[in-house]
Formats: sequence, structure tokens, C-alpha cells
Amino acid sequence: MTPLAEEHFSSLQLLLKAPSKDVVRQLCTDSFPSRAHESRALIDNAARILSVSSTEAMQVLTALHMLSHNVVYCNLAAPEQILSIFPDAFHPNLKNLLTKILLEQSTTWRNESLANQISLPQLVDMEWRVDMKTASDSVSRMAVPTCILHMKIQDSPHVSGSSCDSSVTVELSKETLDTMLDGLGRIRDQLSAVAGK
Repeated sequence: MTPLAEEHFSSLQLLLKAPSKDVVRQLCTDSFPSRAHESRALIDNAARILSVSSTEAMQVLTALHMLSHNVVYCNLAAPEQILSIFPDAFHPNLKNLLTKILLEQSTTWRNESLANQISLPQLVDMEWRVDMKTASDSVSRMAVPTCILHMKIQDSPHVSGSSCDSSVTVELSKETLDTMLDGLGRIRDQLSAVAGK
């Protein structure tokens, strides 16, 4: 995560022109979503409320966006951690107000970010059964036990707009199942080793 530069903190000082703490809170909340700080409507509204130019309003919103994302990304959950981001010369009351707002909103923003992140499909359910093949084009493959594996998969809601379930059914021979279980065993061992560190 890119740390905030001096010009971002200079832009944040423009929040001192806000008519109330609630306005600062609303600007922080509105600037968090991706690309929100580039919204013409939000920039014009901030310029009107703060009595600044559109360029200055965009700088304030960008600085708020970067500050809030820095707090969420670095998982800053204590007031001291957030206060340490600000330079010493930053206005103390504004620093305390922003810290309070960031602490109040960080959990909501973190959960929102996690819910909106792109992820791979998730395995929801799995059923299996063992069948005996009774018909085949080759006599050697008749009366051979096979595993029928039925998996229910849920696609990421962010990718498709809403979550959708799909099903996959595969037939596995004993040899294929052994290979798959061996591979899954190695994956389990690696996950255990990583989790144990």
C-alpha cells in the first residue's frame, strides 16, 4: 500500500472548512468505495460543502480514500496506530476526529471489501457413491467398481452479479481416485505446514 504523501495531508487540512463533524464523517464514508473519489457528483458536492474548488475537493476526496484504504489494508485497529500515520504538524482536533471516524468505519469497510473481492468458485457440497460398471465396449472394463463424485459449486457473487450454483459430476476409476487422494493428501500436508508456522 502506498503511504500518504505530504500533499495528501495538506489536502486533508481543507476538511477544517467543513461546517460540522457529520460532514467530515459523510465525506469519509462517501470517498471509501473504489473510484468514488473520482465521481463528478461527489466532487461537486464536496466543493460546495467545503467552499473550495473542484480540484481541491478532488484532492480531499482522494486523500480520504487513500487514508481509509491504508487503515483497512494495514489492519490498523488501535487509535495509536492511526494517529501515527499523521505528521506531527497536522491539526490535532482534525487528526483526532479522523482517527475516531476511521476506527468507527474500518470494520464495516473491511467487511465490505472482503465481500466485494473477486474469488474463485467455492465447493458447497459433495456427494459420492460407488457403482459397478455393468456395460462397456471392452470385457476387461466390465464389473469394475467406479466412484461417482457429484460436487455442488457456487460461483463468486462479485463476478456474476449474484451467486449461482452449478453441479459437476465425474466418474473416477480406482487408479484415478488413488491419484486424486494422494494429491489432496499433499495439499493437506502443505496447508498444515503453512498454518503451523
